[in-house]
Amino acid sequence: MNFYVGVTDYNWFDFLRREPREDVNFWKPLGGGTKFGAVPSGAPFLLKLKKPYHCIAGIGFFTNQIDLPISMAWDMFGPRNGFGSYQDFAQAIQKYRVANGKSPEVNPLISCLVLTAPVFFRKPDWIPAPESWGNSIVTGKVYDTKEPVGAQLWAAVSATQLRYQQDAFTRELATDAMALESPGIYREALTKVRVGQGAFRALVTQAYEKKCAISGEKTLPVLEAAHIQPFSQAGPNSVGNGLLLRSDLHKLFDKHYITIDADDKAVLISSRIKEEFQNGKEYYRFHGEQLKVLPKLLADQPALQYLQHHNGLFMP
Repeated sequence: MNFYVGVTDYNWFDFLRREPREDVNFWKPLGGGTKFGAVPSGAPFLLKLKKPYHCIAGIGFFTNQIDLPISMAWDMFGPRNGFGSYQDFAQAIQKYRVANGKSPEVNPLISCLVLTAPVFFRKPDWIPAPESWGNSIVTGKVYDTKEPVGAQLWAAVSATQLRYQQDAFTRELATDAMALESPGIYREALTKVRVGQGAFRALVTQAYEKKCAISGEKTLPVLEAAHIQPFSQAGPNSVGNGLLLRSDLHKLFDKHYITIDADDKAVLISSRIKEEFQNGKEYYRFHGEQLKVLPKLLADQPALQYLQHHNGLFMP
């Protein structure tokens, strides 16, 4: 099994460790660069503190990468970016950009590595970084449990993680992780973790390529991740239960003025919009059309059972 050890700042770690987090944003200040392909979705992602600490101080599970303007990253993750306010977050980004020779920007793009079910170890449980960790490693490194160093490090981390009072899903994933050998199995394993709202939004936004499924709208601030079967009605935070929708279409979808046909994925618009509001021309143009955007992966496309649930509440 491959897992990743990412280098992080102590202040980011110290802020996030103070209360439970369903997901966190392990951000990189320069977005639009190299795609993170070190490990697949679902793989363990260890948190290594910079020197002088030089220890493994926590673990999460890599969910996905998405590049976002910092305003959208704050909207999506809030304090789970590692700061108590947007101002502090933005100032930290600008500081890193200047240090990397970049000009200040009002709303720069950053790369967000979304980590689900993070666990932050107490200082007595910190694990020293491998002796072979070189000074030239500034962002992170992949380890393989088939090799002695990787096996030893993973054994120490997984044993430490299991001592913490996490939910059963996280414990099960950590116990089974040694058996994970392929990207497909990693992806399946990730479903055992309770994916948080931030991770759900990031996954759906990425799967729909930052475009509204119905209208094709690409203006990111007005796009929202919608649950097909509401979370309050046992709908999971999975991409198959999600649609990326323009905010007005999202509201109409939630109130069942709009649905997506379970059989052919055509958009259906209720006559109630015109009857109740004497309007709706903007929306009726979508009636009968196929979704303009669908995820490339079949597993990420709207699942039949969730569409059927939503169809059952739709009033033509």
